Amino acid sequence: MGDAKNDDLRVSFDSRLKLKFLGSQITTDAGLLAYRELDEALGLTEMAGDLLGDGRLGSNKQHRLLPLLRQSIYSRLAGYEDVNDAERLSVDPAMRHVVGGRAALADKRAASTSEVGRFETEIINTSSNLTALMNFSGEWIDKAHRCKPLKQLILDLDNSVSETYGKQQGTAYNGHFECTCYHPLFLFNQFGDLERAMLRRGNHASAKFWRRVLLPVIERYRHLDIPKFFRGDAAFANPALYRLLEEEDYRYVIRLKANAVLEREISHLLTRPIGRPSHKPKVFYHSFQYQAKSWQHSRRVVAKVEWHAGELFPRVGFIVTNLNKHSKNVVKFYNGRGTAEQWIKEGKNAVKWTKLSCRTFKDNQTRLQLFALAYNLANFLRRLALPRDVKHWSLTTLREKLIKIGAKVTRHSKYVTFQLAEVAVTRRLFAAILNRIERLALPPPVVDGECSVGG
Repeated sequence: MGDAKNDDLRVSFDSRLKLKFLGSQITTDAGLLAYRELDEALGLTEMAGDLLGDGRLGSNKQHRLLPLLRQSIYSRLAGYEDVNDAERLSVDPAMRHVVGGRAALADKRAASTSEVGRFETEIINTSSNLTALMNFSGEWIDKAHRCKPLKQLILDLDNSVSETYGKQQGTAYNGHFECTCYHPLFLFNQFGDLERAMLRRGNHASAKFWRRVLLPVIERYRHLDIPKFFRGDAAFANPALYRLLEEEDYRYVIRLKANAVLEREISHLLTRPIGRPSHKPKVFYHSFQYQAKSWQHSRRVVAKVEWHAGELFPRVGFIVTNLNKHSKNVVKFYNGRGTAEQWIKEGKNAVKWTKLSCRTFKDNQTRLQLFALAYNLANFLRRLALPRDVKHWSLTTLREKLIKIGAKVTRHSKYVTFQLAEVAVTRRLFAAILNRIERLALPPPVVDGECSVGG
């Protein structure tokens, strides 16, 4: 069968077959090169050199901070959520070249498991570095906006669950999710970019620390004279949030929990319609002014009442809003926040951002920010560089079809050649992606002080 280290392995069912293991010459993640090209075109990870501090002394700097950051981000992008994977990835040719620096040299490696572990738990998680890391997502998004300027802004705030196991700092049982967990908070824009993420203890209320997540983003966009909107579920039905959004000239739609006063306002709609029940739901809308005891003034509330065949009681929902649209359109706009839940699912499935396995809460906060950057890089490529016919691909599909391209790597005196397998992604499609990225990197025409790229 081939017992010596360099001998070919053989199989019994077909004597013609020989098996070779060429770890440093074969990669399963050649598609990462496209993401690294986008990273370079937009100047994303390179900003870390100016914003992150490195407290290591000279003898401990085998790998510089920027390559270490890239390795942490790109390994998560490819689905390797555990730093234990770094040992194998350190010799992977695709990972070495996207990391760059000394790792890309012929006789060198990327960082080992211990080196990546120290980077994430000792270097990058200092208070100043963690603050900078939490701001990176917004700064990356600003760079993407300069290539495709905003016409309007829609923010969706939502919470999620990250199940935990063992004695991890800050975990607690959450009765709503019925598990021991962390309870992170996410803020997305309408393109699915993750504006800001924050890890919270498992037993924190759904809206706790909303100011810490929302206020920095509001401040970033304050200079833009464009329509701005906010959507949130009933967890964010808070008069302090309403006042802030009104002061900042945001239009908002936020779900309200039902109560007796609200239901009295729509009592005329809570009686089953006369006649034979329809197979299709009968839907009614009503708009009225309402002032809760904790509110300083009345606000518009839109109610939606749905009667379904075979159901004894109607389905009722209330939305507080300062939109001037027709009630039906207010509800339709609110329902658009369901995409935020989809993006959270994509983050869980594509970059595994709920894999927060460190012992300390601070280390897990750091890991969440690295996951957020990986998610955003993936989403940038989807919305800025994918041709129209594959624009619908999810981030999971992108990982499985684009990132997971097998390739053989050969080195010559001047060039390193990746011989990519043409299976799920053709040469034509890969070339189209690179071409669109190249257009992003070109100096675009100046329009009202912003750059613009067609397509």
